[in-house]
Amino acid sequence: MTLIAPPALQIGDIVYLCAPAKAIEENYVLAAEKWLQSIGLRAIRSKHLTSRHHYFSGTELERLADLQEGLDHPEAKAIWCARGGYGCIQIADGLQWAQFIRAPKWVVGFSDICVLHHQIQAIGFQSIHATMALNIDKNSALAKQRLHELLFGQKKSFELATNNANKLGSASGILIGGNLSILFSMLATPERYNFSESILFFEDLAEHLYHIDRMLHALRKSGALDQINGLVIGGMTDLEDTDVPFGKSIEALILDHFKYRKIPICFDFPAGHIDDNQALLFGTSVELNVNENTSTLNYL
Repeated sequence: MTLIAPPALQIGDIVYLCAPAKAIEENYVLAAEKWLQSIGLRAIRSKHLTSRHHYFSGTELERLADLQEGLDHPEAKAIWCARGGYGCIQIADGLQWAQFIRAPKWVVGFSDICVLHHQIQAIGFQSIHATMALNIDKNSALAKQRLHELLFGQKKSFELATNNANKLGSASGILIGGNLSILFSMLATPERYNFSESILFFEDLAEHLYHIDRMLHALRKSGALDQINGLVIGGMTDLEDTDVPFGKSIEALILDHFKYRKIPICFDFPAGHIDDNQALLFGTSVELNVNENTSTLNYL
């Protein structure tokens, strides 16, 4: 069942910028504010947005307070996370969602922000997997356009060229997912995704091939891979191999985990740690069609 969608934004609405994980520099925040202004939105900053505490944008208490202020903010209509890295899991258990449930707003981000996507879907709401302030200047025009459209309530289909490794077929379900390492790390938590009858998306960055294999084995052993209706793989970027090679391409590695399941599988989807990081709406119903010449992902 499709989860609850927060209200679409309108011209003049406020977007709350915060950094719940790694620290971010001022120039990236300025670029994000400029882009928001260009699409008719107003930005406000969390207190510690450009602060630094070692690796992080603030202490755990400071980052928790900043994100909580965004969740509770009476005027902000969306929360745009400035960057990922690591840190959301440190503050996740302290977040209070009561005001968000009464007045939901869009939470936008990817990578480490997928910890928050898990929590948001667990309480029954949709969220947006998309680029962040750190990347906005480098992103493709289409990546920015897709985010603009979703913020303003426009859900447009995807069509992309085929990959020879794709598995053909059609399926529908609730779109869930995000960064594979985060999916793996959340498996044993109360907020783990409900994989049943879903279309699963994942991407990752700078992982060893054997790490990817290990995480997929964990997903399989947890039952997740037996429950999904379809699989969409985004950017598997800057992957590493061992000195003695693992012996498989990333496509072959993934397909080995689906030898006995006839579900559609789409590689090379334009989302993840890539410049063409196109926004995805998590928690809504989609239809995946993987054909010989094209693959499509349609919002239902």
